[in-house]
Amino acid sequence: MPFDGKEQILSCIAIRFFNEGSYAMKRKATQNIGAGLSVLIASACLGLASPLANAQQTAQPMKIERATILSQPGVFGVFTMFKLRPDWNKVPAMDRKKAADEVKMLIEKHKDNVLVDMYLTRGLETNSDFFFRVNAYDLAKAQTFMREFRSTTVGKNSDVFETLVGVTKPLNYITKEKSPGLNSGLSAASYSAPPPRYVIVIPVKKNAEWWNMSPEERLKEMEVHTAPTLAYLVNIKRKLYHSTGLDDTDFITYFETDDLTAFNNLMLSLAQVKENKFHVRWGNPTTVGTIHSAEDVVKALAE
Repeated sequence: MPFDGKEQILSCIAIRFFNEGSYAMKRKATQNIGAGLSVLIASACLGLASPLANAQQTAQPMKIERATILSQPGVFGVFTMFKLRPDWNKVPAMDRKKAADEVKMLIEKHKDNVLVDMYLTRGLETNSDFFFRVNAYDLAKAQTFMREFRSTTVGKNSDVFETLVGVTKPLNYITKEKSPGLNSGLSAASYSAPPPRYVIVIPVKKNAEWWNMSPEERLKEMEVHTAPTLAYLVNIKRKLYHSTGLDDTDFITYFETDDLTAFNNLMLSLAQVKENKFHVRWGNPTTVGTIHSAEDVVKALAE
């Protein structure tokens, strides 16, 4: 509050007391009010926090809940693919087995800041043995986790093959307002197949022609893109991360399924729509892995 505001408040309060009580009482009350306001102003000048401010400052950070963070916009996703070095096999077998506990403890340490998933690609990919998907409300928290992972036994014996960074956003095109019919189809379908065992990550980049189209033109293309995907929502889970300006791609498409034949058919359907002509990158790399706990991934790598 400005200092002249103090004088205005004192004047208003003084007028009321002069109208209602004795002069001594009025003077005493005014002095007390003035002293109280002076204390408040002095506290503000000295940076002393109010109880409300203290409560805000000591508020606990937002807890990470899996179902919540995976369904919200504004969540950062970091995908990092690793290849184990040949020297990994020279690490004593006991130390390789202990590495699983080390990674488990690291994930536990950061559980209030990031959601960590780890996938096994060894045996399915040439350039990677495993990869992380780290979801976080604050990208710096994901960076901290990945930095500390590099100090673990597994991290020290691995090289990064690929890193992708994106952020989740609300639907851009198939919304209730812009495309109510398709939006209803998206909302009505839900995954009902057996628990997914496989994960696929495909980065996608559009060309300049796509981005220079009008929003209405892009909407029409995305409606054609979306229509053939509805039939696969029952056996393929999908999630989209936006990467333009955050990485050298525009989108990170993430899928989980237990039916790789259905996934192959979905990709063939998408390859045949006109919107595919605007892609300058689709995959490269496409990463296929299997879904396990982080502990089990490291144990498998230690064998």
